[in-house]
Amino acid sequence: MDRFSAVRPYDISKVDFHEQSAEERYGVPENFLEIEVRSPVTHGFGRKQFTDYEIVCRNNIPAFKLRNSSVRRRYSEFEWFKDALERESSRVKIPQLPGKVFTNRFSEEVIEHRRQGLERFLQIVAGHPLLQTGSKILVPFIQDPNFNKDRF
Repeated sequence: MDRFSAVRPYDISKVDFHEQSAEERYGVPENFLEIEVRSPVTHGFGRKQFTDYEIVCRNNIPAFKLRNSSVRRRYSEFEWFKDALERESSRVKIPQLPGKVFTNRFSEEVIEHRRQGLERFLQIVAGHPLLQTGSKILVPFIQDPNFNKDRF
C-alpha cells in the first residue's frame, strides 16, 4: 500500500446542492467596491496648466462614509496621497503611481495612460482591508469633495 492509497476520493453525494434564488444570483454582493477614475479635464494655460480626474466610488463597505461619491483630484494630489499612505501605513506596500511625464503631458495618449494608472492605483489601495480600517486619509481622499491635505 503506497502513501496515497489512504486518501479517500471526495464524496459528492454529501454536498448540499440547491438552486440559487434570483436574489442570490443577481443581488448586491455582500461587500463590493467599485472605483473608477474618469473624465480628465485640463485647466489653465502655459505653466499653470494641469489636468484633474474624477474619482467615482460605489460601495457598500462600512469603512466608507458614502455609498456613492464623486470627487476631482489632480495628479499632484495623488502624489501627496501616496506619500501620506506610506508614512501612515508601514505594514502595507503602497503601489507605484504612473510616472511623471515631462513632454507632451497634455496629449490625449499621455492623459489616458495616466488615468488608467491612477485607477489601478486607487483600486489596489482602496481594496486593501488594512487601509480600509486603519487609514485616516483613504476615505476622505476618495470621497470628500472638500478634501484638504493640510488637515492631515
